[in-house]
Amino acid sequence: MSCGEPHETDCSEVLDHLYEFLDHEMPDSDCTKFETHFEECSPCLEKYGLEQAVKKLVKRCCGHDDVPSDLRAKVMGRIELIRSGQAVPEHDLTAAPGDSAAVRATEA
Repeated sequence: MSCGEPHETDCSEVLDHLYEFLDHEMPDSDCTKFETHFEECSPCLEKYGLEQAVKKLVKRCCGHDDVPSDLRAKVMGRIELIRSGQAVPEHDLTAAPGDSAAVRATEA
């Protein structure tokens, strides 16, 4: 998606890293670039607002459920593998019978 206007930070970069921004998982300098972009680009600001609202809704509705520690460890391990550029082993792509819904939710 692009609004068609030139920006210092491209719309595609902002949207590709939107959840990192929402989750405060990026350096302050990048946050500043994104905030500037949102001031200039109403389509990206609208997308940001929508994703922020969804995140708040999920937290309110599902934020009280305890996640089993072994499931959390599996999911975090997969995230680290993906972030490091490593392939996730095939046997790790299938979950134990009780984990299937939770794993599908994290992959969505």
